[in-house]
Amino acid sequence: MIGFLRGILVHKAPPFLVLDVQGVGYEVEAPMTTFYDLPAINEEIKLHTHLVVREDAHILFGFSAEAERTLFRALIKVNGVGPKLALTILSGQSAEEFHRCIQDNDTQALVRLPGVGKKTAERLVIEMRDRLPDLADSAATSTSKTGAATPAIGNPKQEAVSALCSLGYKPLDASKMVQNISAEGKSCEDIIRLALQGAVR
Repeated sequence: MIGFLRGILVHKAPPFLVLDVQGVGYEVEAPMTTFYDLPAINEEIKLHTHLVVREDAHILFGFSAEAERTLFRALIKVNGVGPKLALTILSGQSAEEFHRCIQDNDTQALVRLPGVGKKTAERLVIEMRDRLPDLADSAATSTSKTGAATPAIGNPKQEAVSALCSLGYKPLDASKMVQNISAEGKSCEDIIRLALQGAVR
């Protein structure tokens, strides 16, 4: 099991990033909450990781905070929630927002996330409720970061649409989510954050 990676960030295109660890490039999938914390390209970062082994692939997931990884691991234990859907949930809501949904039985907010139907939302509320104290303890021991995102190269809006599609949104829906957001002075990550905030209201 790979517990964490420390290396140089050489590429980022949500939800993928590449980390150069002593000459080995690790491709990592990460939620948008981690992308918001990423430093500039060619700077050093540390990611808490979780390795998923399938018959056809080994997929490495990375998180800027240990609490995010803890929540990810709890989510994939829920029946019907795989790593991709767990990543989408973490991208669409902060850990605090997710905890509130579980505590308040707010399945409507969960259903707004792509890939989460009514039955899955109800299952999340039921199965995650007992795990919240442990998750809250984990979150309390981790510190939140406010890393500055760097402007994306190319067209930030197009990159944002592509990233949203990777997270499970349909291309037409992804385009609508970003069409009214001004790209001036904003990175791809900034646009995705605003689009996701609008989607879960």
